Amino acid sequence: MQTELNKLVAALQEFYAREAFLLDKDAGERALTHRLAVYLEKQYPGWQVDCDYNRLGERMLRLPHGTIVSTDDALGKSIFPDIVVHQRAVPDNLLAVEVRKATNHQPIEHDQQKLKAMTDPLVWFAWGIGVLLTLAKQNVAMCEVYVAGKLEPDLTRWLAARLADEKLGAP
Repeated sequence: MQTELNKLVAALQEFYAREAFLLDKDAGERALTHRLAVYLEKQYPGWQVDCDYNRLGERMLRLPHGTIVSTDDALGKSIFPDIVVHQRAVPDNLLAVEVRKATNHQPIEHDQQKLKAMTDPLVWFAWGIGVLLTLAKQNVAMCEVYVAGKLEPDLTRWLAARLADEKLGAP
């Protein structure tokens, strides 16, 4: 998993090196996630990288009714992960990334619960790794790593240390 997270770190390096304009102008979250996805594509050859992708093969991507994230109906709640690294047709789901701006004052719990549900091995479309990133203008203000439906504290500490080593983490 560290290998896959190192690819995320490399994409974040390029993102922060090239996207200062968007960060300085406080561009919207979707603009930031799109640009980060562009750099993730370079790091994950052979995988598709999509923003707000709501499909699972031929089906709509929905969390099952009764999962930790609230559902709208008996069929489940449609979700739109910020960025996914996956195989569209198979489906094979490697990495889900939820991005927040440091200026976002909405509760973080929804993103956390979404990543727990998306990485839950009891959910039939589980992603191998989920990452929550809070992006500030100069660095990643906060990160969390989710595996098997739970916050993974060791990988979270490891990723935070890697980001700090690359001068991408909060001081």
